[in-house]
Amino acid sequence: MSAAGRGRRRSKQHEEEEHENHERWLVSYADMVTLLMCLFIVLFAMSQIDKQKFAALASGLASSFGAPITAMQSNSTSSSPSVLSGLPKPVDIAAGVGQTKTSEGLSQQQVDAAAAQAALQRAQNIQAEAKNAYDELAAARAAIDKALTAAGYAGAATYQIDQRGLVVHVIADKVLFDEGKADLRVDGAHLLDALAPTLIGLPNKLRIEGHANITPVDPKGPWPSNWELSAYRATTVLRHLGADSIPETRMSAAGYASTQPLVPYTNPTAMTVNRRVDLVVLSTASQEANDQLAALDAAGTQKGTK
Repeated sequence: MSAAGRGRRRSKQHEEEEHENHERWLVSYADMVTLLMCLFIVLFAMSQIDKQKFAALASGLASSFGAPITAMQSNSTSSSPSVLSGLPKPVDIAAGVGQTKTSEGLSQQQVDAAAAQAALQRAQNIQAEAKNAYDELAAARAAIDKALTAAGYAGAATYQIDQRGLVVHVIADKVLFDEGKADLRVDGAHLLDALAPTLIGLPNKLRIEGHANITPVDPKGPWPSNWELSAYRATTVLRHLGADSIPETRMSAAGYASTQPLVPYTNPTAMTVNRRVDLVVLSTASQEANDQLAALDAAGTQKGTK
């Protein structure tokens, strides 16, 4: 046998099989332990509160909500306020029913009295606001009526103050529009021109509302129903007032057909009175104050008739 053959045989005899690594799971386990350690370190770091910054936050919140700020009770020499110091103090119920006291020495009766005083003060503020709003609307009513009287249209409008503000009811029949029409009459244009200077001087927004009576429109006419007729009459008035220098951004218009009659249709004047255009001088007060305007107007009307 040649030397080359003997070398090949020896190399095959010394060749060993590769052993499988049965401890590979230790690598994954070590990675998991490392990640858990990192997690706990992060949690521990997050649990360490910077007392100075936290005390500054607590102090700001206490100042915003009106809670008292006291010194922090701790073993350290820090003078930062305590987080717990701003919380409500425990209530002492040993004094008996009706005599409950807080640690500040306030009885339940005192707390109730303070709450009642606050409610009374709020009611008085709303009442004062409603009175001021009513006085302004009443002054506007007097100015509008004076302008109409001076222009020769005394009695062409009636007035009402409700939760919306001052409502000027202008009768459309033979004043603003002809029956079934939405073009301003000459008298209607002059009436609106007489109103314009007073309306320009008011800070309030205006809402123009068109109303019709229950008479159906002419089926051969330009209007499908009283809805379109009443809405077009309202926008006609709005456009004329806009031409009289009232900013259109202060005005809005709506049509209500016959859905909001001023008087019941059993009234002999209903067909004429309910066909109208309302100029609403909107109140600038809060809704709570506006809710009292109708009662103030009724009281003022009753007082004026005595």
